[in-house]
Amino acid sequence: MSSEDAQQDGTGGAAEGRTVRVVLVDDHRMFRTGVQAEIGETGRTGVEVVGEAADVDQALTVITATRPEVVLLDVHLPGGGGVEVLRRSAAMMTDAERPVRFLALSVSDAAEDVIGVIRGGARGYVTKTITGTDLVDAIFRVADGDAVFSPRLAGFVLDAFASSDAPPIDEDLDRLTQREREVLRLIARGYAYKEIAKQLFISVKTVESHVSAVLRKLQLSNRHELTRWAAARRLV
Repeated sequence: MSSEDAQQDGTGGAAEGRTVRVVLVDDHRMFRTGVQAEIGETGRTGVEVVGEAADVDQALTVITATRPEVVLLDVHLPGGGGVEVLRRSAAMMTDAERPVRFLALSVSDAAEDVIGVIRGGARGYVTKTITGTDLVDAIFRVADGDAVFSPRLAGFVLDAFASSDAPPIDEDLDRLTQREREVLRLIARGYAYKEIAKQLFISVKTVESHVSAVLRKLQLSNRHELTRWAAARRLV
């Protein structure tokens, strides 16, 4: 069987007797279960899922304990987001003998999300519309040190890194902390403060403080203006 045939029938590296160890990091359990079912038959795909995590702290614990070759990383996570996982995993990413490589797997195709995780050290970024077969292929390519992107996202990266001093993707957005960006997106999606608090594992009072900070930094008056601002930048 050729490598092309292996990709077409979803066998990935299994046809070559190779296994790539993977950790899934996503705050939606049902999504993790679906990915596990799609790619986790090691004998067929060559992918062995060795751990799962639902937030930043869990991710660091599992990644440190298992030292996978590839981490499938969601961008928006409780505890600081995918960028925070990357920041705290810097030493493992640069380990010469056993590097841990990250592939962002997210529903978001916003330019600032893509560029943020790539700047943080991820080797690629694919959206959750990817097929199981293509995801297996992406995992093996990232494990080999290649960069992998969903087709329409590659342009964001090329534009951002066209020069060594590429400007921020959005100066207004760069004023916000990672947590403030998370709150901003949830507010723009219509979440109530209590729902945001539950989603991010913080108190309602903390949510209110973040919203006030976002409105002040962006010079907006209320959540309706904030929603329009986010929608105009395709952050919703």
